[in-house]
Amino acid sequence: MMADLVTLLTGVLIFLGIATAIGRVIAWKYDPDGTNPTIDNLNARIMAWWAMIAILGAAFLLGRGAVILLFAFLSFAALREFMTLTTKNRADHWSLLAAFFVVLPFQYYLIWINWYGLYSIFVPVYVFLLLPIFTVIKGEEKDFLIRISETQYALMICVFCASHVPALLTLDLPGFEGRNVLLIAWLVIVVQISDVLQYVWGKLLGKTKIAPRISPSKTWEGFVGGILSATLIGTALFWITPFSPVFAFLLALAATLMGFFGGLVMSAIKRDRGIKDWGHLISGHGGFIDRLDSVVFAAPIFFHLTRYGWAT
Repeated sequence: MMADLVTLLTGVLIFLGIATAIGRVIAWKYDPDGTNPTIDNLNARIMAWWAMIAILGAAFLLGRGAVILLFAFLSFAALREFMTLTTKNRADHWSLLAAFFVVLPFQYYLIWINWYGLYSIFVPVYVFLLLPIFTVIKGEEKDFLIRISETQYALMICVFCASHVPALLTLDLPGFEGRNVLLIAWLVIVVQISDVLQYVWGKLLGKTKIAPRISPSKTWEGFVGGILSATLIGTALFWITPFSPVFAFLLALAATLMGFFGGLVMSAIKRDRGIKDWGHLISGHGGFIDRLDSVVFAAPIFFHLTRYGWAT
């Protein structure tokens, strides 16, 4: 497993190095004074990816515990970003504390101990039913449905869905023992490269907008080019998965499609709240949710397809 992981990370770093060189050449030739926002954004995205790959790579190399802790931290940061945009008042104090300091750590603890029967239903069943009690006992009815619905949706996206990425480590896949971290690497690479290639194809050929009021930069040309390109890359990387090339193609297609629609759904929420990005911590990328949106939508579907198709 370690040799394959090192080979994969080396390939990613080489790819980033080439992308960095191309970005610098483009900036030198077409934007010497640094006034082109598109070129500046492209290079900012590439540089941010160096840091993100370094963090992910370190977690993968350190093993299972580091991966779970990393995604727990990402869930916390994403939940914080989401909650800043929700409708809240003083009556929600205890429910917010429970969301951050009970629900989130307990969900990841369940994954740590591999209790599938509970982590697969804890948020959508028990939290869904019990969390509103912390709010209703305060006796504040104004915007009650909106307040609890937004909190529950935030937990579903930022905690429940995101936790299915490290949950891939819990799957018992015959002939693939000890290599599950490669599944996470495959999923992240395929979904994230799809985002990048949709952006590139959209800039090169994009004319027909898909949803101009929700995400003006998304075009049908970028969508088709990015999805197909990323799916082929996922197929080429079948050797780090338990899948045959045919199934790698189908699962990559499912993951990239879910990733695309996840990005679109989260863009609709941003437009509804009148913001461009969920945050500003990642240069060129916005906030944590801006990077996680496609992955968290793809992760549960990919997890269950893999579990029911390949796990014992």
